[in-house]
Amino acid sequence: MSTSEIACTYASLILQDDGIAITADKIATLVKSAGVTVESYWPSLFAKLSEKRNIEDLILNAASGGGGAAPVAVAAPAAGGAAAAVAPKVEEKEEAKEESEDDLGFSLFD
Repeated sequence: MSTSEIACTYASLILQDDGIAITADKIATLVKSAGVTVESYWPSLFAKLSEKRNIEDLILNAASGGGGAAPVAVAAPAAGGAAAAVAPKVEEKEEAKEESEDDLGFSLFD
């Protein structure tokens, strides 16, 4: 990220935290008072973003990315030679096959 982006991000967060409407003028004023020089289009871009998306939602959902792999349970060996628990098998569903370019009768090298 460039210094301009970071400065506008912090200015937007400050305005959000104080409950002040996020506008390009207010972002530019905060950035200027911090002594940072930014290109003139950055404050307006961040103001437009705040109009379309709730900044608080962006903050709260920052760590919620895409789904990860399912956790795998590993059974530890029991003391005294007892048998370890076996994890139940999970059946995989067959995915619908999509037509490939080979099925359509043409390819990149024809």
